[in-house]
Amino acid sequence: MQDEGAQPPVYQAMLSPSGRRFAARADQPLLQSAAQAAFALASSCRNGTCRACLRPLHAGQVNYRIPWPGLLPEEKASGAWVLPCVAYPESDVMLGD
Repeated sequence: MQDEGAQPPVYQAMLSPSGRRFAARADQPLLQSAAQAAFALASSCRNGTCRACLRPLHAGQVNYRIPWPGLLPEEKASGAWVLPCVAYPESDVMLGD
């Protein structure tokens, strides 16, 4: 149980191969954290359906707070792809750029 005054964890997100990094808060989608760090990642719908933000997930864990985030069944099963607009980090992550 998290203390009401406790801050959510902040992880590191890295874009590969460029090596650019940004802080990724556990309580917001990766796309939002990237935008706050002045990194413009491709996006359109921001709800996981258009797939414009689809990127490879090279390392780390994310979770989705919506039941079906627009990944194909094989993409979801492999864990190798991520939709940053609706993906919340659960660890440090490395995304393709």
